[in-house]
Amino acid sequence: MNTLIDYYQTLGMSLSLLVIATFLLAGMIKGVIGLGLPTVAMGLLGLAMAPSQAAALLIIPSTLTNLWQLAFGGQLKQLARRLWPMLLMIFIGTGIGTIWIGMSGGHWVVRGLGAALLLYALSGLFLPTLHVDPRHERWLGPLCGLITGIITSATGVFVIPAVPYLQALGLNRDELVQALGLSFTVSTLALAVGLLSHGALGGRELNASLLALIPAMLGMWLGQWLRQRISAVLFKRVFFIGVGVLGAHLLISG
Repeated sequence: MNTLIDYYQTLGMSLSLLVIATFLLAGMIKGVIGLGLPTVAMGLLGLAMAPSQAAALLIIPSTLTNLWQLAFGGQLKQLARRLWPMLLMIFIGTGIGTIWIGMSGGHWVVRGLGAALLLYALSGLFLPTLHVDPRHERWLGPLCGLITGIITSATGVFVIPAVPYLQALGLNRDELVQALGLSFTVSTLALAVGLLSHGALGGRELNASLLALIPAMLGMWLGQWLRQRISAVLFKRVFFIGVGVLGAHLLISG
């Protein structure tokens, strides 16, 4: 047990409480709308620690919650067959970005994270629902995957432009939730490989990430309970506004 909490003893009480509260909130948001855990985790933890440190903490919660998400829907094989070019390029793009950019933790990386969050929020609030012609999926999917991978390697956020692209494919609700889980799983695993190659993901970080799974799963349970009692549209709007404010703060303050 001492090995598991050693990382948090190093962080101190204040940062440890921030981690717990962050993953509780991030899990709750994911439970309501099916996404948002890494976005919220990177945004809030990025206020107090280096992006690489924050990204290491989200590896296990993000991986396991996404595996749970993609396990339901019954369309996994069909989606994997349709989306594999994008998924492959997410992995390759993350690798290229890790070598080319890396998550160094400098001020420009924090501002990059803020810009990614702000762009994501603005697209969710103001862009109309887009539609991708099936004829264009062959080239547009891999391009979106490559860009998503590069952004992931630099900021730990893997929603732009993968999420808007998946939303534009005309999938039904269950297929979309499963496709998001598939995309996020690949992105998380690619991010883990990148962090490992830079020495930012070791035994201590994995132990700390494992403990962060507890508030994340509790938050997901609360979110699923909350989803039955409030308007998902209203919650999603509030979520995007909050992410936009957070992103603007990171972009300005660096």
